[in-house]
Amino acid sequence: MGVDLIFQIAAIGIIVSVLNQLLIRSGREEQAMLTTLAGLIVVLMMIINQISTLFDTIKTVFGL
Repeated sequence: MGVDLIFQIAAIGIIVSVLNQLLIRSGREEQAMLTTLAGLIVVLMMIINQISTLFDTIKTVFGL
């Protein structure tokens, strides 16, 4: 599961980077910035979900 998450995050980073460059080169800096922010939010949501799962597992292990 961890390696899959790393690959997913890397794929999102590559897609966002390519889109960002295409948008900047076509004079759409504002859309490029929004694309970058959207990518960041998606990655953060993925990480937050994993942290939540980790805490649920810890609570189960320790009977909390």
